[in-house]
Amino acid sequence: MKEFLSKMVGRKVDVFCGGAASLRGEIIKVEGGVLHLKDDEGQMCYVAVEKITVVWEVREDEKRAGFFINSPLNNR
Repeated sequence: MKEFLSKMVGRKVDVFCGGAASLRGEIIKVEGGVLHLKDDEGQMCYVAVEKITVVWEVREDEKRAGFFINSPLNNR
């Protein structure tokens, strides 16, 4: 996993560690068994590589649940 993550430096990923633990960020580096992620607000997060179970690259066109500003419901 460490070698795989090292090849993804600079990419934005979602990391799942089991249970409710899920993180999103840009991979900055992998060093000493620790994944260094930077989130959208510039905050650093450090994850033990041995705890990671799933990693996937974030798609830029991903749609997240939430409210739509131009929703037809707003025009009633």
